[in-house]
Amino acid sequence: MSTTHLEYVTREGDRWDLLAWHFYADPHRYEPLIAANPQVPISPILEAGLLLAIPVLEAVAASDPAALPPWKR
Repeated sequence: MSTTHLEYVTREGDRWDLLAWHFYADPHRYEPLIAANPQVPISPILEAGLLLAIPVLEAVAASDPAALPPWKR
């Protein structure tokens, strides 16, 4: 089974959590981004011009309350 990725070139001020928010609508879902880009140093702010692989993830079903954090139920 192969994972599908998008390509993204970082811009000044990009951060892992902001990219997770942009691509997954959840700033806490940054771990798949980091795992897909082991060549990129983990730092608070990413260097501009880096080519990142963005894994295409399954969306969390909004209709499943168990999938939501407690404060959103």
